[in-house]
Amino acid sequence: MPDLINVRRALISVSDKTDISAFAKSLVSMGIEIVSTGGTARALEAEGIPTRPVEDVTGFPEMMDGRVKTLHPKIHGGILSRRDHPSHVEAMNAHDIQPIDLVCINLYPFERTVSNPDVSEEEAIEQIDIGGPAILRSASKNHDYVTTVTSPSQYDDVISELQTHAGSTTLHLRRKLAAAAFARTAGYDATISNWLANQTEEGLAPRLHITSTQVATLRYGENPHQKGALYALPGTKHAGIANARTVDGKPLSYNNLNDAAAAYRICRDLARSTGEGTTAVVIKHASPCGLAHAQSAPEAFELAWSGDPLAAFGGIVGISTPLDEETAQCICNGDRFIEVLLAPALTPEGVALCSARWKNLRLVEAPDLLNPPPADLEIRTIPGGLLVQTPDLAAVEPAHWKHAAGPSPTDDQLNAARIAWVAAKHAASNAITIAADNHLIGLGAGQVDRLSAARIAVSKAHEVLADAHAPVAASDAFFPFSDGPQTLIDAGVSCLIHPGGSKRDNETLELCDERGVTCLLTGIRHFRH
Repeated sequence: MPDLINVRRALISVSDKTDISAFAKSLVSMGIEIVSTGGTARALEAEGIPTRPVEDVTGFPEMMDGRVKTLHPKIHGGILSRRDHPSHVEAMNAHDIQPIDLVCINLYPFERTVSNPDVSEEEAIEQIDIGGPAILRSASKNHDYVTTVTSPSQYDDVISELQTHAGSTTLHLRRKLAAAAFARTAGYDATISNWLANQTEEGLAPRLHITSTQVATLRYGENPHQKGALYALPGTKHAGIANARTVDGKPLSYNNLNDAAAAYRICRDLARSTGEGTTAVVIKHASPCGLAHAQSAPEAFELAWSGDPLAAFGGIVGISTPLDEETAQCICNGDRFIEVLLAPALTPEGVALCSARWKNLRLVEAPDLLNPPPADLEIRTIPGGLLVQTPDLAAVEPAHWKHAAGPSPTDDQLNAARIAWVAAKHAASNAITIAADNHLIGLGAGQVDRLSAARIAVSKAHEVLADAHAPVAASDAFFPFSDGPQTLIDAGVSCLIHPGGSKRDNETLELCDERGVTCLLTGIRHFRH
C-alpha cells in the first residue's frame, strides 16, 4: 500500500461548524474539490467557498427531513473502494463512482441533547446520527486510501500535512485519524445505547457501555508510582469537576481532583438544603474537616475553618457563592495554607489577592456548582469487574425526619442537624459528625466500629463542645448499640440524628428520653466506602 495518498476530493458534512470555513478554504486553495450536504453546503457557500451538492453526486435529493442524504453507493463506493484492486476500479468506472479521498464529519449533538433533563424522546431520537457514523466507519476502514477528520482540533494537523506533502497525507496520519474516528463512533453509540436502556429498563441495564474523553494527563495518580489521567463523560461539557476551569495555579493533581469533587458535592447538598446564604467546606483526604453555612461568605469560611484548623491546613476549600474581594481577604488572613479553592465564579479582585498570597494555589471555577449535570451512574472497579450504582442524591429534608425521642427539636438544632447530616453523608464510613452554631465541630470517619468514630468526633470537638449551643451529632448509619450515643450524650450532645433500623434502636431511644436528648430518624443510610 502507498504511504502518500493525494487528496483530490473531500466530503464535508458537519454539525459543529467551528473553523470549518477556514479548513475548507485551505482545501480549496490546494485544488481539492468539496462535496457537501445541506446546512454545511449553505454555510460554506455563504463564505464564497465553492461546493458540489451531494445530490449532484448521488442523483437523489436529500429527503425525509435530512434522514437520507449520504446513504448511497456513489458516496460509500467512493470512500470504500480500494484503488489498487482492479475489480474495485472496474466497478467504479462501470457505475461512474468517483473516489473520495478525505471525509470531514462530526456527528449530531446527541450527547449534548440528552444532557438536558427536559429533553423529549422525539428530540433525542432526531439527534441520533445515521449517515455520519456510517461514513466515518467506511472511511476509517479504508484508511489506506482515505483521510478521516472528526474534530476541529484535527484541522491544523491535516492542513499542515497536506501542505508538507504537496496535497497528500501519510499512512501514519490516516491510521491515527481512523483510530480516533472509531473511538468517536464507539462512544457515540455507547451513549445512545445507555440512553435507550434508561428509557426502557426498570433497573440497571444488562450491558453497560462506558465512554469518556481524556481531558488531561496527570503527573501521577494517588501516589507517584501510579499513572493518572482525567476523563470527561459525554454531555458534560463545561459542567462538573472534570470540565471546571482552573483560572490560576498549577494543574490539578489526581488527589486535588478527588478532593475538589468532594467539595463540589458537599457545597451542592448543603446549599440546596439551606437556601439563602453561603456554604463553605474544607476537605482533607476526601472528607469534610470543616463545614458551615452563614449569611455571608466570609463568615461561612471562618466558621468552616474553625471547625478543625489543624486538619484544615493544606486542605481544599469550596464555597457556594462567588469569590469576591471581601471573601478573598478573609481567606488570605492568618497563618493558613490551602491547595485548591473552588467557587462558582471568581472575580479578578479575588483571584489577584489569593494568587498573591499563595503562589501555587489552584483557583477553580465551577459555574454549575449548584445545578450540576445529572450523574446517571457511579462506577468503581474491582478485580475482574465493575461495581455500578445510581448516585446518592437523596435530599436533606428535615421535614421528613421522624422525631423519635426527647424534646421537640429547636430551629437551632435543625440547622445544626442539616450540617451534621450532610457532613456524615460525605465522610468515609463509619462516620460520626458533631455540629453546632452553624458549623461542623467534630468528625470521626473511616473507622471500623461506630463507637471509635464517636470517640474521635468527641475528641475533635472537645475544645469547643462545652461552650457550643445545642450541639447535634449525626451518624451515617444506625447505632448498633447505645454505647456510641452514650459517649456523645456524655460529651454534651443535645440531639442525635441517624437513619434508625437497628434491632437495638429502643435502647438508644430510651437513653435519649432519660437524658432529655432529642433523637431524629431519617430513614436513609449514607454509607460511603
